[in-house]
Amino acid sequence: MTCEDRFVAADELIALYSPDGSPVGTVTRGRMRAEGLWHAATAIWVRSADGRRVYVHRRSPDKDVFPGLRDCGVGGVVDAGEVPADGAVRELAEELGITGAPLRFLYRFTFDEPPVRCHNFVYETTWEGPIRHQPEEIVSGEWMDLDELARQLRDPTTDFVPDGRAIALEWLRRYYD
Repeated sequence: MTCEDRFVAADELIALYSPDGSPVGTVTRGRMRAEGLWHAATAIWVRSADGRRVYVHRRSPDKDVFPGLRDCGVGGVVDAGEVPADGAVRELAEELGITGAPLRFLYRFTFDEPPVRCHNFVYETTWEGPIRHQPEEIVSGEWMDLDELARQLRDPTTDFVPDGRAIALEWLRRYYD
C-alpha cells in the first residue's frame, strides 16, 4: 500500500525523513500523524503471473488514515532503523500473508498532500498462491483486470485512497500506457 500503514500503537517508532528524502531520525507514529511530518513507506503491487491482474483490497475502517477505502498496493510506514526493502518484505507478509515472493523495486514517489507527506518506495511482485488478509488492515480483496483498474483509477469519483491512486497513476504512466 502506500504511505499508509499498519494498525499499531501511536507510540511506535518510525523512520523520520527530510523533505528531500533522506532519513534523519526517528519519531513516534502519533507525532508524525499529528504534525504531518515527512516519513517513508512502501507500496507493493501484487500482480498475477500473467501480469494482467492486480490485487486490490479494502482497508479496515479502523485505519488511522483513509479508513475503509480501496487500494491497489499493500505496504506501510518504514519502521525506525529499517530500510525500505525490508519494510516491503515485512508488509507483504503481514498484510497478505505472502512470503518468498521476489520483489522488484520500481521507483520512488513523493506524495505531499498534508497531513500526509511521504516518500513511497514502490515495488512489484507476482503471486499465484493463497492470500491471507491481516484483519486489522484489510477487510476484503480481489483480483482486478488491469484495464478495469486503470479505468477506475482515472475516475476521481471512485473510492481509492488518494496516495495509492497517485502512486498507481504514476505506475500506469510508466509501465502501462
